[in-house]
Amino acid sequence: MRNCIRPLASLTAGIFAVALLALTPVSAIQQPLPPNHPPIGLPPDHPPMGSGRPASPAPLAPVAAADPADVGTIDQIVSAYYDTVSGAAGVERNWGRFRSLFIPEARLIAAQPTGPEQPCVVLTVAQFIEYNAMYFSRGGYIERDIHRVSERFGNAAHVFSTYEARRSESDPRPYSRGINSIQLVHDGTRWWITGVMWDYERDNNAIPAQYLPAAAGPDGPSP
Repeated sequence: MRNCIRPLASLTAGIFAVALLALTPVSAIQQPLPPNHPPIGLPPDHPPMGSGRPASPAPLAPVAAADPADVGTIDQIVSAYYDTVSGAAGVERNWGRFRSLFIPEARLIAAQPTGPEQPCVVLTVAQFIEYNAMYFSRGGYIERDIHRVSERFGNAAHVFSTYEARRSESDPRPYSRGINSIQLVHDGTRWWITGVMWDYERDNNAIPAQYLPAAAGPDGPSP
């Protein structure tokens, strides 16, 4: 998405240091946004998405078993995450596949403050899906990673994944870039995403060189 409320995107879109996201204080979770509050965690030129966020997501069907090809390695599950949030305008995402990547208690966090006591926006997987489904019905969102830094200790892993967001595959350059901070756990058989936090690049928040491909510059990778 994405990519803060990615719907915050790629729901693309803006990033996501960060440890034990499931232990985020309750006061930061599911705080209602003021009426007509602009989307949080999105770059200024992100396509319109409407205001607010769903307060009570509709019940979801049971999560299907993940495709082993999506969760066998760290690279596979990160790639599957990007695949599931990306697509052309009006194209239904495979939210069942998306949900199969996450533990039920996972949180998706936009690292953008909404007030003095709300340092971030925290979404459950169901809230993320509902918010982003609204956006994807209106406009395309393509989020691809261009650089990854992965670290692992035992069953715990963390990936700093630099992303680019486009409205369509044909766009020559991204309209936004950022970093997704992705936490994962291995259960002895497969990988699970326990949390994603993101922030997007802006004038006072440039992506450090170590998190960019060697050929990348201020406007993104060389064509």
